[in-house]
Amino acid sequence: MISKSTIDTVFETARVEEVIGDFVQLKRSGSNLKGLSPFTDERTPSFMVSPVKQIWKDFSSGKGGNVVAFLMEHEHFTYPEAIRYLAKKYGIEIEETQQSDEQKEQANERESMYLVSEYASKFFQHSLLETDEGKAIGLSYFKERGFTSETIKKFDLGYSPDKWDAFTNKARDDGYKLEYLEKTGLTIVKEDKKFDRFKGRVMFPIHSMSGRVLGFGGRILNNTKKAAKYLNSPESDIYHKSKVLYGIYHAKQAISKEDNCYLVEGYTDVIQFFQSGIENTVSSSGTALTPEQIRLINRLTKNITVLFDGDAAGTRASLRGIDLILEQGMNVKVCPFPEGEDPDSFARANSEEEIREFLEENSQDFIKYKASLLMDEAKNDPVKKAGLIRDMVNSIAKIPDNIQQEVYLQECSRIMDISDEVLYATLAQIQNKEVPSSSRQGKQKMEVVREKPVTTPKVDQLYILERNIIKILMLYGNEVEDFEDLLLKQNDDTGELILEPDVQQSKVFEKVFLDLQEDEIAFSNEDFRELYQVLINRLNTGEEFEIGNVVNELEPSQSKEITDILMQEEQYELHSWDRHDIPVKKKEQAVNQYVTQTILNLRRHLIDRKLQELLEGIRTAETEDERTDIKNEVVGFNKLRTLLSERLGRVM
Repeated sequence: MISKSTIDTVFETARVEEVIGDFVQLKRSGSNLKGLSPFTDERTPSFMVSPVKQIWKDFSSGKGGNVVAFLMEHEHFTYPEAIRYLAKKYGIEIEETQQSDEQKEQANERESMYLVSEYASKFFQHSLLETDEGKAIGLSYFKERGFTSETIKKFDLGYSPDKWDAFTNKARDDGYKLEYLEKTGLTIVKEDKKFDRFKGRVMFPIHSMSGRVLGFGGRILNNTKKAAKYLNSPESDIYHKSKVLYGIYHAKQAISKEDNCYLVEGYTDVIQFFQSGIENTVSSSGTALTPEQIRLINRLTKNITVLFDGDAAGTRASLRGIDLILEQGMNVKVCPFPEGEDPDSFARANSEEEIREFLEENSQDFIKYKASLLMDEAKNDPVKKAGLIRDMVNSIAKIPDNIQQEVYLQECSRIMDISDEVLYATLAQIQNKEVPSSSRQGKQKMEVVREKPVTTPKVDQLYILERNIIKILMLYGNEVEDFEDLLLKQNDDTGELILEPDVQQSKVFEKVFLDLQEDEIAFSNEDFRELYQVLINRLNTGEEFEIGNVVNELEPSQSKEITDILMQEEQYELHSWDRHDIPVKKKEQAVNQYVTQTILNLRRHLIDRKLQELLEGIRTAETEDERTDIKNEVVGFNKLRTLLSERLGRVM
């Protein structure tokens, strides 16, 4: 187990904006940073990071927390895995307490598979760089491809010995279970036989966005006709081909910085481009492009440039992926290479400056490229031309943004020399076909429903007011303020109740605690009740009170609740909370005014609830005496409510 001192050091050192910035493109928004949600498919940023508070909040999914919570949510790390990742990122040495055999046995299956995959990667690297066979076969191949020693180490390239069970036997000798060797696909088990899947291949580890080894691609070097040229790890609990992009771990920062991603076909294309200085390059690893892979890129940039091999088959395959990219609302450019060339061979033959110049000059908007390509195919055949125009409009129909659709239709009209009215009509026809008849009927029904009065959701005032008190303790708990209390006294002459001002200085948390104690107010929400006790206890110790430290020490559910409260402070400005007697602190408003207003509104709300109970009691009372007693109580509470309203008026 990782020692507490290491965990404390990690939390003190790690910066939430730096860690999340490795996965999400963040842009400044006042004192915060914002970006697209990494958990949902969205086109308008709803993901916020607070460098001051060291927390994050994703308003689209409701998730939030500290830096460790982000890694656990985004990378599916366990708590120890997240701490190890941060320690590695910031160069912190990990101190560990002794683990018992029972604790080792309890390591979950996914973690065991990750450990096996990491071990395999190191085994293949050692085999490539430290054995005679690896140097003679694997290393020679990589050198022939033009890969430098630095590049080979950067991408953790390796070699699997040309023996049936070299890796399997070594892994089992080192204590790794056959169960996990099989589940990761590294070992194939058939009856009493156990042999290596990647025997005699050069190895390309496939990393997650955080750098974890998920699986492998292996290329055979001999001319065996029965064996596939490339072989990938099978699907497993940690490796899903449709959700992984080769090179994303090494490319993510460059993609965000360049605000563009080059999409190529193979492993060596990625590596060769990276070595040439074009680091914002990823590959779908020979599989058809998927929406999940596109969304990985979408977290880092809205712009993709698809690089086509210089052959017709490659071009056709890439064109099919463009429609998927358009559906995700991304901007697509294409760049075809000269016939007989691919990104790998082109990068080997040219300098970085020449590559960048070629990409800049030859990258073109997909609509222009696809139109010119299809028109060349159609030539003067009107039937073919009509079919290809429909093909173009089909692609444009995938674009979710109406303005972009219109711009592309106009461009298509100009290139293909056809009226835009016809294209608009075709687009409408396509879109109408894509909506099922039941949905169209439902749409008509909805139009009738819209005529009915729209009811707004009821606001839970008590929940919001209790939540505000937790926020006050978090943000201002240790601040010292002058509070004006209005003491309830009886006028000696008239006998009426009056309010006399009395100013006292105290810390905010003391004021809140004493006022709630005086009125015997207990939180109705269980989470808030527990958080209130935690915060009051922490503030009462007199130690330095840092929001980030408090969040780090809370239970995950409490930590999420605190994050929600703190990060929704900005959102409250968007709602008309004043109409519901829920105060929201304005920048120009003093803390003491905000605290007093919140507590008074809470008191008034509780009185209103009590009055409702009493009025219901009058209705159900069995005798006139009971009704009279209750009416007297109502009069008393109404007087108190009037005094509270008067006091609120003075505060506001």
